Amino acid sequence: MDSIITTRVIPISLVAGPAARSMAIVGFCGITEDYCADPACQYLYGTCDSDTTPAGQSTAGDPRPLLGSVTYDLDIIDCIEDNVVALTYDDGPYLYTSELLDVLDTFNFHATFFITGNNNGKGPIDTTPPYPSLITRMIASDHQVASHTWSHYSLQNITSAMRYSQMTKNERALANIIGKYPTYMRPPYSQCNAPSGCQSDMKILGYHRIYFDLDTQDYLNPLPGQIQNSKNVVEAALLVPEVSDYLSIQHDIVEQSVSDLSSYYFGLIQAKGWRGVTVGECLGDPMENWYRIPGGG
Repeated sequence: MDSIITTRVIPISLVAGPAARSMAIVGFCGITEDYCADPACQYLYGTCDSDTTPAGQSTAGDPRPLLGSVTYDLDIIDCIEDNVVALTYDDGPYLYTSELLDVLDTFNFHATFFITGNNNGKGPIDTTPPYPSLITRMIASDHQVASHTWSHYSLQNITSAMRYSQMTKNERALANIIGKYPTYMRPPYSQCNAPSGCQSDMKILGYHRIYFDLDTQDYLNPLPGQIQNSKNVVEAALLVPEVSDYLSIQHDIVEQSVSDLSSYYFGLIQAKGWRGVTVGECLGDPMENWYRIPGGG
């Protein structure tokens, strides 16, 4: 039977005491990451991960010409290149990302990392070890760094000003690490519709909206006894004869996805004679179009 969670919304001003700092989605106040970690923190009632701002000049005023020929108007769900799988990982970097980079090196595959800046209590990516070194390693290994927002809010359920903040904070943090920020993004929860203004905001900010056509379902199967379900998903997908490419999604915050699923999946791709590539490569987009330099467009 499904459990029922009752939410008590208590404005922070009505709660006395030093613990009245943040409110989790269940409606209780506290000062630890259980209460203050986005995306579950209720930002209207206290301090959340997303309130932190990376050091340096904001990128909000940067020129943003639309680079290359890849669409900025349509949602992107598949590749144009044949015999490839665009490997993507959301929500990191995290504890298992270093291991994943090792596995990618072993297969000589490349991936796109849709990075969140400060959520789940992990701390800001540009100041919290080992995240800066992991992101630097991604670039050095010719992986693609892309944005998954600063703190993983649903972009269609917040204001336009908050959307801009979510994107530009992540830009500044990434630029603090690698000297540039991405033109590719994936909306958290796959939520960025037109009526909310999200799609137009992403285009104004100069972002390609990337989704997927192969969901490995790793987030639904995080335990050792469950990950075989995700192995079955990718194996079945790669056996479909009329399909010549995939744009897949995994999560490098899911340990079993990194330690078990990825090497199995990569082996299937390799055995098929296909390659594991970045989203930019699968779309035929030159690497120089994947990023902007702060202040320079």
